[in-house]
Amino acid sequence: MISAFMQFEFLRNAVYTGVLIGILAPLLGVFVVVRRLSLIADALSHVTLAGIAASLLVEKKLGLFIGMSPLYFGMAFSVTGALFIEKLRSVYKHYQELAIPIILSAGIGLGAIFISLADGFNTDLFNYLFGSVSAVSRTDFWVIFYIAIAILITIFLFYKELFVLSFDEEHARVSGVNSKIFHLIFIVMVALVIAVSMRVVGILLVSSLMTLPVASSMRIAKGFKQTIFLSILFGEIAVIGGLITSFYFDLAPGGTIVIISVLILISTIVWKKMRRGT
Repeated sequence: MISAFMQFEFLRNAVYTGVLIGILAPLLGVFVVVRRLSLIADALSHVTLAGIAASLLVEKKLGLFIGMSPLYFGMAFSVTGALFIEKLRSVYKHYQELAIPIILSAGIGLGAIFISLADGFNTDLFNYLFGSVSAVSRTDFWVIFYIAIAILITIFLFYKELFVLSFDEEHARVSGVNSKIFHLIFIVMVALVIAVSMRVVGILLVSSLMTLPVASSMRIAKGFKQTIFLSILFGEIAVIGGLITSFYFDLAPGGTIVIISVLILISTIVWKKMRRGT
């Protein structure tokens, strides 16, 4: 069954891309959850939606072909939203959590306006919302591949700084870590992962891939690095299993991936309770 699944190029592109996303989303998700910034993924995903809707509006409603994939529009909007979040965090120093709902609301508002101007939903936009195994081109894969390499190298080089900032920001500052710069680097990485994940998982569901595998791993992991490893493992199981299942049963891949992630979470909770019972 797997060999039959991989015989089509667009399915191979989806699988290869899914493998990368299955690494990146849970990896950054661990830091996001530890920092208690889980809603940031939702905020930036809605900003990404606004970017996708804007690109479709420009090309279809206004009749302007700009030769750019909606992926690039989504990335640009997502990174811009991330920068605004950091700016608002500095404006509301004592209420930094306000930055996330402000940007989330702005993303929803812009997305709704652009979608209405483009005469509502169409098939392309639906695919971006909930994912599609046929939406990933070879060009998209290479863009995501290079972004993945850049993010993995960044985390490898600055793992210590990101780790300390996640658990004790005050201690990090005393130790000489430039918290402002590393916050910016981190949130831009999150924005890029959210934007590139929309092809497979879908804009509205990508935040689930950043949090559910982490929630599952936290139930059974015994340390931070083990949490990262298990999060990636659960993410890969959900992505690959979701892509294969969605293809053979004609389902939305994003929803299928999320449901598998939920089943993994339930399994870890039950397993943990059974272990305690013994």
